[in-house]
Amino acid sequence: MCGIVAYTGQQAVLPILLDGLKQLEYRGYDSAGVSVISRKRLKTVKAAGKLHNLEAKVDAKTNSHCGIGHTRWATHGAPTDENAHPHNDPSQRFAIVHNGIIENVDALKTSLGKSVEYTSETDSEVIAHLLAAQEGELLDAVRAVLVQLVGTYGLAVIDQQNPTTLVVARNGSPVILGIGDGEMFAASDMSAMIRHTNQVVHLDDGEIAELTPEGFKVVRMDSSVASKEAITLNEQHAHYDRGGHDHFLYREIVDQPISIGQTLSGRFDKRFSTAHLGGLNLEARDLIGIKRITILGCGSALFAGMAGANMIESLARIPVIAEPAAEFRYRNPVIEKDTLYVVVSQSGETFDTLAALREVRRKGGFVLGIVNSVGSTIAREVDGGIYMHAGPEVSVASTKAYTSMLVAFSLLALLLGRSRDLSPQQGTRFINELKLLPEQVEQVLKLEPEIKEIAEQYKKSQSAFFIGRTHGFPIALEGAQKLKEISYIHAEAYPASELKHGPLALVTKKTPCFVVLPNDDLLQKTISSMEEIKARGGPVIAITSAPHKAAPRIKSLAQSVLRVPDAGELTQPVLMAVVFQLLAYHSAVSLGRDVDQPRNLAKSVTVE
Repeated sequence: MCGIVAYTGQQAVLPILLDGLKQLEYRGYDSAGVSVISRKRLKTVKAAGKLHNLEAKVDAKTNSHCGIGHTRWATHGAPTDENAHPHNDPSQRFAIVHNGIIENVDALKTSLGKSVEYTSETDSEVIAHLLAAQEGELLDAVRAVLVQLVGTYGLAVIDQQNPTTLVVARNGSPVILGIGDGEMFAASDMSAMIRHTNQVVHLDDGEIAELTPEGFKVVRMDSSVASKEAITLNEQHAHYDRGGHDHFLYREIVDQPISIGQTLSGRFDKRFSTAHLGGLNLEARDLIGIKRITILGCGSALFAGMAGANMIESLARIPVIAEPAAEFRYRNPVIEKDTLYVVVSQSGETFDTLAALREVRRKGGFVLGIVNSVGSTIAREVDGGIYMHAGPEVSVASTKAYTSMLVAFSLLALLLGRSRDLSPQQGTRFINELKLLPEQVEQVLKLEPEIKEIAEQYKKSQSAFFIGRTHGFPIALEGAQKLKEISYIHAEAYPASELKHGPLALVTKKTPCFVVLPNDDLLQKTISSMEEIKARGGPVIAITSAPHKAAPRIKSLAQSVLRVPDAGELTQPVLMAVVFQLLAYHSAVSLGRDVDQPRNLAKSVTVE
């Protein structure tokens, strides 16, 4: 959730650190800081609030070629200058930045004694004090401190006595090394260094790296050397800009015809009317042996998993459940050898999802991953999986990654269905429906003026309802999530059938109700739910692909009707999700919200 950037080399370090921190802003933060070694002295500057507060305090003329920077998302202590990172030891020899949580901080402070004075309320500061108590080389000193820590960390350290050396370490929070020509970078996210290099090394948990301008070495906690090979990422700095739009979120919404096309590209096996997913590491005999599936995710990934569960059950007739990854491991789940486990994460670093993955694998389960970030921890630890190839997603609220998750589940459902009872003709029909998605999303984007008008009309609502049935319900959940995430309007989603069992008590003339109304077997039943809402005076906004013969009745019940292209039963939800993304976006813009960095939220949640 916090962001780290570090550099050692021949270039001036402050511009690199500040630019890297700007690239990390999208992760969410409440303060920022930098430490550099200049003329054999350690200089630390930090400030609460936005990055421009830090930039105003930094001396741009500082001559330094080694340093660390940090954006903080508060866990221990309020967002203040004192609690911002980096933290120093009393002698000003060491500076550290830390992502994660140190669970045994109280015990560590007790071991250091009452004479030690702390300048912040953070758990992280204790690391700097522990370093000051060590002897020997910097790498050995850091390792001696890490063996005392209980918790998670992505850590970067500089030492005034070693002015060209960085030490970084990882346990549960991502750290990536970037390799340049006579220079080395480190960051918690590739975006912080993509301007400078695409040659990277991903640290694994329990690994420590020493970086100098000449190169790097990686060791484990037992001091044994870890052999690491660099990979080349197919990303460009241009992928991390707004593309001429006002917000990253808007670019990512309108980029979805491209991102969906990228997810689908090269993944159709026309000969057998199925999907080509070579990264699953499952043979045909393995697929037929799957008796049930469990999907695990958090936030929008969970809602995509719920939609995926419906798709797989519909096409493959395999029992599927989707549940929150954060709760899964704490209920001591029964892991079965004939169950396929699927974890879903845009970043591939979501802590709760990663912990669930490790619990399943520890008990012998087979895990697939659906992730967007190549080389991420989840991507490296799963038994097989599907890369979404949606491209970098910068805004905190997920849009193009969410729809690419739905598409990835569609492909998995097709493959599983064709391994069972789905006929070649049905497989071909579904492939043709998937191929139409990019063009159909383009058509949905043309509804933007109507959607913007609806957002303006209901932007002052205190609460909103989103309802749908079967395939529509997960989309309703995601619609409510988007609206509350970035506009801060309270929103709840319910199965349409549940309205009369309680939620109708909250429906008033001031409660807009957004109804997911696909053209499916439950169309008439969902229309009946619209009648229940109208009878209580609630304004209804229908998002529908229903046939024109149903249009008069729908129009008579709804204040507004947004008509999406007629699509297949399983692909309609993708189109309706785009409608809700635009609704949330325009509601948030109209209310003056920070669209890309909503309050209290972070892009990559790497703490529990």
